[in-house]
Amino acid sequence: MTDLEQARAFYGGLLGCAEGRSDSHWIDFNFFGHQIVAYLAPEEAGRSNTAGVDGDAVPVRHFGLVLPMAEWDALRERLIAAGTRFIIEPQVRFVGEVGEQSSLFFLDPSGNALEFKAFKDPSKLFAR
Repeated sequence: MTDLEQARAFYGGLLGCAEGRSDSHWIDFNFFGHQIVAYLAPEEAGRSNTAGVDGDAVPVRHFGLVLPMAEWDALRERLIAAGTRFIIEPQVRFVGEVGEQSSLFFLDPSGNALEFKAFKDPSKLFAR
């Protein structure tokens, strides 16, 4: 992260993640039931190279989280209402295939890529 106050506003405010422990150089957040740590490390922040996936340029270095479909829909609406600039717009990927999923990508204030997805059939998360 390049700025911890921006991290608080983004992860705590926009995404609604409760703040846990913190120090002058990091903040723990409850990231939808998982821990994500925002470290103050400006030299590490920024968008990575991309790789082609289903016709999109997916950031190679990104963090992804799988949500239940209703939570994904609610997050998508909150992000749209907040004017979030998506690097990959909300969409359904792999339509009709085993891995059919709703997916979206955006950057946090320090340029770290985040992916949120939800599966049409959650039991197929790791199906081949």
